[in-house]
Amino acid sequence: MTITHDTRLTPRFDRAFKPVEAAVMEGRIPGGVLGIVDLEGGRLVRAVGSAQRVPTQRPMSVDTWFDLASLTKVIFTTPRILALAEAGRIDLDAPLISLLPDLRQYDAMAWERKVTFRQCLGHQTPFPAVEPLYTYGRDPDLLRAFVLQREWRAGPPVYSDINFILLGLALERLTGLTLRDLDPGPGFAFSAPADQSAATEDCTWRHRVLSGEVHDDNCSALHGAGHAGLFGAVASILDFAEGLLNGTGAAERSIALMRAPLSATRTHGWERPYDGWSGGGLCSPGTIGHTGFTGTGLWIDFDRGRAWTLLTNRIHPTRHFDSGIIGLRQAVGDLVNAA
Repeated sequence: MTITHDTRLTPRFDRAFKPVEAAVMEGRIPGGVLGIVDLEGGRLVRAVGSAQRVPTQRPMSVDTWFDLASLTKVIFTTPRILALAEAGRIDLDAPLISLLPDLRQYDAMAWERKVTFRQCLGHQTPFPAVEPLYTYGRDPDLLRAFVLQREWRAGPPVYSDINFILLGLALERLTGLTLRDLDPGPGFAFSAPADQSAATEDCTWRHRVLSGEVHDDNCSALHGAGHAGLFGAVASILDFAEGLLNGTGAAERSIALMRAPLSATRTHGWERPYDGWSGGGLCSPGTIGHTGFTGTGLWIDFDRGRAWTLLTNRIHPTRHFDSGIIGLRQAVGDLVNAA
């Protein structure tokens, strides 16, 4: 199924969609949805393949909801942190303990107590890349306390979900609401109808194929977290991207920070182009992007006034399979931006 708002995008879109079709035909992904929005050329979206294969089969459509995984970081958490900074309620260079005073509260000299909001946004902290929090229990309040009180092993700065779990906890403290009680934004939700969602994994500890409920194990155990848990369909993601491109979706200062480099690979919340990044080699320097573990991705090229999103269910029914998603994302990005 294809939805077109302007035919000027069609040749570019047709080229970019071919690798997605090939990945489905070759059995590397069950299905996918590609969407492009261009400030001068309109919008085009198309779906192919299956939203679910086991235990039942359902076709993919342009209205299919996706578990956006780590796109939650840039569509939900980052804009809210930056908006609160714009409003003067958060100092990005202040330590997290300004909102989370109980972070490592039993050791006043702990390095965790010096970590700032900006460092978390740019993944410039010593937190480990991954931590199976869900293996310590399923009581969300107890796990929140565990995150705050744990003596974390320190290492070189890496991309870490812990950064955004802590930012999510800060949002909860500031608003007095759990993340799942906050407004997820127009067209987004923290769950979705199972029969309208792209299925993810046959989960080994929940003992069922997941569809419409969060795949991320830690987010599930925490009952909502700042690093994952958002659901959306292609139209809502393109609406979000278009709002950043035309300046209506966030304050000018917030958009500038989303684009402002914090390292060779990162901005506030987002990635920026580097050799081998997910958006391919033909992005302009003014591009930001992010991916999600479930097989999702969003890239916004401010220099060209264009954004694209590739949504797949590449981990259905298992993550333990080489779907080729890295190469697929890069190939699509190169064809989107080819002259």
